[in-house]
Parts: sequence; C-alpha cells; structure tokens
Amino acid sequence: MRRILVLVLFISTISCNQNNGLEGTYDNPSSYQYYSVKKFVDGDTYWLDDGSKKGVKVRLIGINAPEPRNYFKMKEEPFGKEASAYIKTLIGNRKVRMQTDVQQLDQYGRLLAYCYFKDGRMVNEEMAKAGYAMVATYPPNVKYEDVFYKAQVYARENRRGLWSNDKDSNSMKDILFLNGKDETN
Repeated sequence: MRRILVLVLFISTISCNQNNGLEGTYDNPSSYQYYSVKKFVDGDTYWLDDGSKKGVKVRLIGINAPEPRNYFKMKEEPFGKEASAYIKTLIGNRKVRMQTDVQQLDQYGRLLAYCYFKDGRMVNEEMAKAGYAMVATYPPNVKYEDVFYKAQVYARENRRGLWSNDKDSNSMKDILFLNGKDETN
C-alpha cells in the first residue's frame, strides 16, 4: 500500500507541476516518469512495473472494456478477448505514463489513471476509438468524458471493434444492457 501511495504522490506532483501534459502540450516532457507494463489483466486494467516485486495495479479511467473471462461475479462478455488482445498490441513493450484525476484510487486499491504514450496519445481514448472499450465515466473522474464520447462515436460510425458485425447482432445490446445503456436503437 505504501508504494501505491508513493506512486500516487509522484504522479500527482507531475500532473500538477506539468500542466498535466495534456493533448500534446508539454512543459517539460523529459521530467515525466514512464513505466513498463508488467502484466495485462484485461482491456482496461494492467500492472505497472514500478520496480517492486508485485507492481502497481492500474485501472484506466473513463472507459470500460468487456470482460475476457468469467471471474468473481463478472461474466465473459462478447469482444472481451479481443479487447484484451488489442490493449496488449497497442501498448506492447512501450513505456507509458500515468495521469490521475480527482479520485486516485478505487475501492479495490487500483490506481485510477489516464495512460499516455511518449507521443502524447492517450491509451484510454485509443481503446474507445478502436471500439474495444465504451465510455464509462464516474464522478468525480470525468475530465475527458467528451474526448471518450467522441472516440466512441467514431468507432460506432466506422463499425470498429464492439460496433462491427463480427459477432452476432445481439452482442452489443447485451453489453450495453449490462452497462445500463441502450444506444443501439
């Protein structure tokens, strides 16, 4: 728990002091701390290698990817395996940096973060734009809700990922129903 707090404080300091490094605007990008991903859990959760044995578990803010398998009370959802494979390909061996929002940890102790590549692209947005995650914002962490919504609209209009016809037509309705939305009508 101590290493999570140290990481959160470090990320918060960088976020506050560096104009958040948003949308390609960098005050001093050489000062950002980049991390390797140690292990991918699914399309919106992974473990960062912070130098400790276990690492830090990160949950991407503002999006929700379908579940790739049954675990705990969660059931496997259509496109879950594809979303997991996509984030592994998207990030690969590249290092990423984290930016937190108002709430830094969730009830499970995961670091809640926006994840960026060195070129400024946000992983959260890329997942939605590729159609492998849907908008799922929860106050107070709503800073990029509009960005994620536009990315989701792009994916839907271009029939990418979840919005494609690769799976049966009821798959998307099932996922939206589970998330309390019905945007398919």
